[in-house]
Amino acid sequence: MKLSPSFTDTWVPRVLSILRIVSAYMFMLHGTQKLLGFPAGRSGTVDLMSLAGVAGMLELVGGLLLLIGLFTRPVAFLLSGEMAFAYFISHAPRGNPLLPVTNGGDLAVEWCFVFLFLAVVGGGQWALDAVLSRRREPVDRALTRATT
Repeated sequence: MKLSPSFTDTWVPRVLSILRIVSAYMFMLHGTQKLLGFPAGRSGTVDLMSLAGVAGMLELVGGLLLLIGLFTRPVAFLLSGEMAFAYFISHAPRGNPLLPVTNGGDLAVEWCFVFLFLAVVGGGQWALDAVLSRRREPVDRALTRATT
């Protein structure tokens, strides 16, 4: 099925933003689960300097930044690396590393590649990054004219 260019030009940036927002929200829930015990997380507190504590902070803070679309590319790249690390440290040793569904690592692999995709393409039109770059464009054009 071929879609018209006007349809894709309109909807691709919007759906990209929806992918970023939903993925970030789901990712943040893992951070709140580790750090705050919500929803239905660990009882007690986690040491922030432990592997789980650092992962929880990355998931919560990085997820929030992705949710609002601020610093999307570098944050997504960092989180993609975190998920690759999580897969090979935590999940791959539990079973066949080529079959993530058997070792519980399928979500880590999925997030690794979703975040890598966002690191390359950005956050879409509903990202704070996009709003800030639109505000900078007139200033950038004015500076370019002034220096030439």
